[in-house]
Amino acid sequence: MKDLQEEVCRYGRRAASLGLVIGTSGNLSARRDSLVTVTPSGVALDALTPGDCPVLTLDGEIVSGSRAPSSETPMHLALYRATGAQAVVHTHAMFSTVVASTLTELPPIHYNALLLGGAVRVAEYATYGTPELAAHVVEALHGRQAALMANHGGVSIGRTLEEAFEATRLLEWLCEVYVRALGVGTPRVLTEDELVAVIARAGMGSGNP
Repeated sequence: MKDLQEEVCRYGRRAASLGLVIGTSGNLSARRDSLVTVTPSGVALDALTPGDCPVLTLDGEIVSGSRAPSSETPMHLALYRATGAQAVVHTHAMFSTVVASTLTELPPIHYNALLLGGAVRVAEYATYGTPELAAHVVEALHGRQAALMANHGGVSIGRTLEEAFEATRLLEWLCEVYVRALGVGTPRVLTEDELVAVIARAGMGSGNP
């Protein structure tokens, strides 16, 4: 698992350098078969070393590591059990948190929302680290690659850490576009027909939108 621990640290540093996390906020994990490595509790993501990241089973049993796993580990494990994800990224990024504290859904005002599955749902609020929050996030992520967490932040999943991380960056960009558009006027939401047309065009060989 050492290579996954190193990868978790690398993306943790990237998240910090891009301002997606501040201090010890946010957490990342990666899965291999029945084992998961996750960022520890109480350590700033830009100061992580591979040895800081504990390894757990999908049931939460610690296999190796001296540090306590992130308080959001129950959410990570719930997502692994409920989806085919191999990586989870959770941040308290600025614009994601603004939208998550305001809306019940981030509407598709740009067609790149389709890369996350469409309109981004906001999971119902629950205290961090609880089974209730984990259940809300699993529900919000159904059929999606990213979700927002009410009054909290955002979470993305992927087949790799790179994929989950890029979904997090896209989520933050979409939230920023929406928030900045509100400063100009009322954002125009793409219609179902417009979104279907984008899907059709992408399917005709033009690649990703």
